[in-house]
Amino acid sequence: MRAHRRAVRAGAGLLAAALLAGCGLLSTEPEPSATADGRPGDVSASPSPDLEETPKTPPLPAALTSQRPDWQRCEAPRGGSAPGSAWRCSSVEVPLDYAKPSGETISIALIRKQARDKDRRIGSMLFNFGGPGGSGVDILPRAASSYGKLNSRYDLVGFDPRGVAASSGVSCRTDEEQEQAARSVDLTPDTAAEEAAFVKDGADFGAGCLRRSGKVLPHVGTSSAARDLDLVRQVLGDAKLSYFGFSYGTELGGTYAHLFPQNVGRTVLDAVVDPTADGIGHARNQATGFQRALENYLKDRGQDAKAGSERIARLLARIDRKPLPTASGRELTESLAITGIVTPLYSQSGWPTLTAALDEAENKGTGDGLLSLADSYNGRDEEGRYDTQSHSQRAISCADSKARPTVDEARALLPEFRRLSPVFGPFLAWDTAGWCAQWPVEGEHETPETSAPGAGPILVIGTTGDPATPYEGAQRMADELGKGVGIMVTNKGEGHGAYGQGDCVTSTVDDYFLDGKVPEDGTTCG
Repeated sequence: MRAHRRAVRAGAGLLAAALLAGCGLLSTEPEPSATADGRPGDVSASPSPDLEETPKTPPLPAALTSQRPDWQRCEAPRGGSAPGSAWRCSSVEVPLDYAKPSGETISIALIRKQARDKDRRIGSMLFNFGGPGGSGVDILPRAASSYGKLNSRYDLVGFDPRGVAASSGVSCRTDEEQEQAARSVDLTPDTAAEEAAFVKDGADFGAGCLRRSGKVLPHVGTSSAARDLDLVRQVLGDAKLSYFGFSYGTELGGTYAHLFPQNVGRTVLDAVVDPTADGIGHARNQATGFQRALENYLKDRGQDAKAGSERIARLLARIDRKPLPTASGRELTESLAITGIVTPLYSQSGWPTLTAALDEAENKGTGDGLLSLADSYNGRDEEGRYDTQSHSQRAISCADSKARPTVDEARALLPEFRRLSPVFGPFLAWDTAGWCAQWPVEGEHETPETSAPGAGPILVIGTTGDPATPYEGAQRMADELGKGVGIMVTNKGEGHGAYGQGDCVTSTVDDYFLDGKVPEDGTTCG
């Protein structure tokens, strides 16, 4: 759940799950080529500067800007299976520290599926599905069936951002250490002892990141990832960046637009992070958004929203006092129960699963359903192995944000957050203090800069019932991008992400990406 990490992470995972499908189309491996006629962006008449000409960064050496990817058959990701034969994988070397562009480098992992219509190919389209910490190399092949129309004229390109998975992924804890923390740390502490354990766990996590991933830890922030995007753009041979960002990927896209406005091609931001909110602001937004989604769920089930919320809050209080047993022998704690409730709220299709899991917990006194949902959200498999996405999320979030709220500040937020959401408010209030507690790397900013004067039009899509990135944040992103740049599209509906969930938004996006048709600012899809 979390303003800038867990919730957005789940959004990426559920988005991929909702779009799961293989793509069996075969394709031959091309040589890198320049962008064909029909290149994206309405500002292409002006020469677009290379990365080394962009202010605020020293020039990049030719050894980096002249790279050409060596596309090879893909290996299976950790814990997954290899994508179909149409996919090819490669990597691009980028500076570890952009202040020292001729110094040490790290590799950014890429995956690509070529455009089917070679004669009408527009260029490459890069995707980021959120997190921060989502692996595009893993997610894109599983979600690619939803982008089949775009794949007719674009190469679909996924990547692991720096600090993620195959791109020098951050690692902070062993599976055993994560399991111990999940069992023993109360994420809504009620006593001084629980508060001390909560803060110590956050500090221990940061120390583990420094110990295991200290080299990359200071360099995994979003601004560096945006600079990576521009180098990848050059290496792929595209005059401008065509980009589709979801959830946290919208912050990355907004940051890119600010740093490289002249290089912005056709760009869509869906399920938009509020760029004007700091860490506490994100938590406040999410308390509002998740409570709104929960109330919409309860109303859909014919229940009174206020009474239903209070009933679930009482259930969580009972679980806090006495965790529920499960068939696996593990216990469902309050923290895991909250996570299990959050997970199916990301998509309306998950609501029946939430109904079954709550019914089991309330009427049978067992927690198997909620525990299974929490495990999916937390990246835990049946053998007790965890992925490292939560490690990357925390590292990227804390590298970005200067905010380091104290326990006292978090405690002071509790009354307000309980009013916003009796179910999720306490968790989100406490999370402001626990996430970056005693983090070993200083954060870059209070809020990201996303103003992009001179950029081409960017579609900004907000869904009215989005729980993780509430609708209001999309309008703020459109405003921050600037007049004529941020083109607001409203999707009246539920869930985290609008593309592929209805004909109106999907056709609007397809027409923009494929034909350059920019919708009217303020377009509404119902």
